Amino acid sequence: MDVTQVFGYFAALLIGVVLGLIGGGGSILTVPVFVYLFYINPVTATAYSLFVVGTSALFGTVKNIQKKLVDFKTGFVFAIPAFVAVYLTRKYLVPAIPESIFTINDFEVTKDIAIMVFFAIIMLLASMSMIKNRKSNEEKPSKVVAYNYPLILIEGAVVGVLTGLVGAGGGFLIIPALVLLAKLPMKKAVATSLLIIAIKSLIGFIGDVQNLNIDWQFLLSFTVLSVIGIFIGTYLSNFIDGKKLKKGFGYFVLIMAFYILYKEFVS
Repeated sequence: MDVTQVFGYFAALLIGVVLGLIGGGGSILTVPVFVYLFYINPVTATAYSLFVVGTSALFGTVKNIQKKLVDFKTGFVFAIPAFVAVYLTRKYLVPAIPESIFTINDFEVTKDIAIMVFFAIIMLLASMSMIKNRKSNEEKPSKVVAYNYPLILIEGAVVGVLTGLVGAGGGFLIIPALVLLAKLPMKKAVATSLLIIAIKSLIGFIGDVQNLNIDWQFLLSFTVLSVIGIFIGTYLSNFIDGKKLKKGFGYFVLIMAFYILYKEFVS
């Protein structure tokens, strides 16, 4: 095991710690870790990320169920179009993308470059969502949840496709949708988003199992470290205010997004 891989396994633990501390966002680092520290190609890296994201979100969901924060009806209404979209994206759309997309002068835009650039764009959007530090004041929840079914179905499908392409959870898109379209209070929206992320990520990964050769020993060891990190982060959250860390982590994600763009276009 070389030094880069040691950093990679340390990053797996750190991803979990971040998830435990701020409740989300950490998994967006899994794809860069797989690509730049373990030298895994982006298609496989996004598949592995789905498994790590889904498993991590599942642990978070169990914790939120115990706190009675998960709105199951809203979660499943949103999750159904999302997991159908992510499964179809991983099973059919990603394999259908040509290895060479187009060429500008001597620069060839390959499938791997396109995936990483698109991922960097998603990271930029996620970082802005964290930096904005949306006020989490609790709105007065209505006793009857008002569903905007057409928009929920569309939003769920769009998030599913994005998740399928880049292997990220998409909580920064799901949470506002649950607040605006299902009228959930912020705490319930955050908790319910983890249920949606767990379902769609793990079902999306099933589409990859049918297309890729999975290194289960590596993937499970990485995931176990991330889960251990979640427990460490959850413990540390008793002493550290995760909300204060979220903005700083947002800037770190922003820097990472520009680093990916630099790696793909310049170096």
